[in-house]
Amino acid sequence: MARTIVAVATPPGVSGVAVIRISGPDAAEVFRRLAGKVPRPRAATLVTIIDPLDGTPLDQGLALWFPAPASFTGEDCAELQVHGGRAVVAAVLAAILTVDGLRPAEPGEFTRRAFESGKLDLAAIEGLGDLLHAETEAQRRQAFALYQGRLTDETDRLAQQLLPVLALVEATIDFPDEGDVTDAALAEARGQALTVRDRITGLLADAGRAERVRDGVVVAIAGLPNAGKSTLLNAIARRDVAIVSPVAGTTRDALEVQLDLGGLPVVLVDTAGIRETMDPVEAEGVRRARRRVSEADLVLWLAPTIESVTERPEGAWVIQSQADRGATPMEEARHRISASTGLGLSALLEDVRAFASTMLGGEPAVVVHERHRLIMIAAKVALDAALRHPDWPAAAELVAEDLRAALAALGRSRGRVGTEAMLDQLFSAFCIGK
Repeated sequence: MARTIVAVATPPGVSGVAVIRISGPDAAEVFRRLAGKVPRPRAATLVTIIDPLDGTPLDQGLALWFPAPASFTGEDCAELQVHGGRAVVAAVLAAILTVDGLRPAEPGEFTRRAFESGKLDLAAIEGLGDLLHAETEAQRRQAFALYQGRLTDETDRLAQQLLPVLALVEATIDFPDEGDVTDAALAEARGQALTVRDRITGLLADAGRAERVRDGVVVAIAGLPNAGKSTLLNAIARRDVAIVSPVAGTTRDALEVQLDLGGLPVVLVDTAGIRETMDPVEAEGVRRARRRVSEADLVLWLAPTIESVTERPEGAWVIQSQADRGATPMEEARHRISASTGLGLSALLEDVRAFASTMLGGEPAVVVHERHRLIMIAAKVALDAALRHPDWPAAAELVAEDLRAALAALGRSRGRVGTEAMLDQLFSAFCIGK
């Protein structure tokens, strides 16, 4: 039998309330020893928490009881909500650990127990992990959809569409002389398999959008030296991220700032001024700048004067910088800005937000993680193999094997097939109290 585990589920430090979680067969005993009773299930109860060794009162707080199996982990679970001072939390936690059979929880162990008891599948756990790290509204929406079963629902639906196809094909193998499976029925089944394959192709095509939601739309600030790139980065970040100097070539490496633009994740990258140089260190900075520009989703090419516009990469937005210095407005410029005075910055950021919205908008993606992508690729490869046989009756055994492989791949979305090493890596990224 698994031992009972305990952990503080709220961040360390001073707070109004701290939550201590307990899960396992001895959870009820914690309440008996520290609160004198087990509260009614799922009802917050005010209790005085005492030290079971000498009866000293430690704090007053709320106790919640979730008997198995109706709990997050599927085990008996208890929660104590105590005052969030460090000394209070430490004293209550130490008192809990005096109860026989208890030990501190490992990172992610509560969630792992929920997985092992069938309360959550692996896709939902991945969504929960993303929720814990979500910093923008778009990331929250995508993570919550995964946690709520978006991937699992989709793979279950695709599997349900493939099961009757496999049944028909296997019927031609098991009952070749019955004549119950007509050519028309097999043709319809083949069409259904094709529909599933095309759906998977579409889901894979949308995977890049999910990656951008998770990692952010990359916007590179580029231009010739002294175009105001670092000044713009600092102005948007509202702090001194980059060194600003009139000396050309000051920026040697790319600097990144994570932005939340109207709920959308954007990574702003300041790059070295692009020019020919004999300085080997600066030359390496220029090489890296060119690479980051080529990889960016959007390039803002800062050009104080018309002469510097011709160097811009194809597709880059021309941004006339240092507009407060009286330069003639350029027709090529999408925006005129001054990072020093703030002129035009709001309009520029709104335009960038609209660009990010175009890339990230719509319903949350289904294929979010690399594991999901590999599952869909495996299913598609198997269906491609099945559909390569033009005469399904003649190749029924091969087709059936390919369809079974596709179904097995889709079934892996729940995570019931995997290795302990993979599970250890996943849960280790969770916090102690989760």
